[in-house]
Amino acid sequence: MSAENETKKAKDRSSLPFSGIKVLSFTQIGQGPAAVQNFADFGADVIKIERPGTGAFERTWSGPDAFREGISYFFLSLNRNQKSLTVDLKSEKGKKIIYRLVEGADVLVENYRPGVMQKLGLGYDELSKINPRLIYCATNGFGSSGPWRDRPGQDLILQCFTGMASMNGQAGDPPIPCGMSAVDFNASSLLSFATATALFQRERTGRGQYVETSLLESAVSLQTDVFFYFLNGWDVTKRAKANITSYFAAPYGIYKTADGYIAMSLNPISRLRKVIDAPGLAKFADDDALRRREEIAEVIAEILAKQKTAYWIDLFGKADIWCGPVNDYHQFVNEPQFQASKITMPIQHPILGEVQHIRPLVRLGEVPLDQIPRVPPPQLGEHTDEILQGLGMSQEEIRDLREEQVV
Repeated sequence: MSAENETKKAKDRSSLPFSGIKVLSFTQIGQGPAAVQNFADFGADVIKIERPGTGAFERTWSGPDAFREGISYFFLSLNRNQKSLTVDLKSEKGKKIIYRLVEGADVLVENYRPGVMQKLGLGYDELSKINPRLIYCATNGFGSSGPWRDRPGQDLILQCFTGMASMNGQAGDPPIPCGMSAVDFNASSLLSFATATALFQRERTGRGQYVETSLLESAVSLQTDVFFYFLNGWDVTKRAKANITSYFAAPYGIYKTADGYIAMSLNPISRLRKVIDAPGLAKFADDDALRRREEIAEVIAEILAKQKTAYWIDLFGKADIWCGPVNDYHQFVNEPQFQASKITMPIQHPILGEVQHIRPLVRLGEVPLDQIPRVPPPQLGEHTDEILQGLGMSQEEIRDLREEQVV
């Protein structure tokens, strides 16, 4: 579909769940933009507030230095279906623009350090007086209280701070962090859920409210079961020597095959004995699976190394043994299941042409995937005139604001 047709479709969002919901986004980097994009994908009118001249941080940064035509692929991944308004938040005229936008907004999302928005005169106490129905969502590193409140929060730091990295790998390994920004994007999911919950409650009460989460809470959320065990008397922090997880029973873990690796999940030893020819398993009963897990893992590892991954996947699949191949990204995108899941959706960019985006990773029966808007992330300040005109400003007033570098 052409960019013109996609833009036309994006203007007709009346059938989408968040149609009519207006969101002001004071977000940057990962967790905030990812949360806001969830609402934009399902019909919300999202205005991204950015600094004049430089814009949001993610416009100038990309993890693997992935830029094309000066455009950050990190920015592209998290800011589709949105508008960009540039405003100097430190100027009085800039604040007045925000106050006018707040009057008609449903949701405001920010992920600055605690206290920054308050210093700008844009905290919840100030803005809720302008619009009592406003749902004000804040997400940060360590929460709004405590000795680490004002420290910078970032995915790796929180993985390590909350013990997550210490749970990965084998006994004797250094702490091993997750290979992607799991804490950031789980935080975005928590924030999206909390915001949707607050919108639902507002339908009953008519009132907005303050909503908050943090990377610390996100990291704990990812460890819910294992941390629960720990809090209630089970010390699950001792990692195994074998390449199995620190607290599940054998054979749970990753094993070398003749040409790669295979992941084994929760499987009774008695069932495994019926499928693989491993005489060494005969001495183990199902209730040995945790107490003697490293011995069991060694026996299983020896036999799995003798055949290729595909052989084991086929054999175990027929016997309902829980397992899966250990893919890299090259292998994952060539899996028939990846193709069947239709994970990607192409979006036409005015400069880059077709860019493959990851579609919204939820599916609603009443919202077919082809109804999701496919508008590329905005150029910096692309919608400034449109938004200000919507507030009733004349071209002359907007020109004066540009000359004063307010927008």
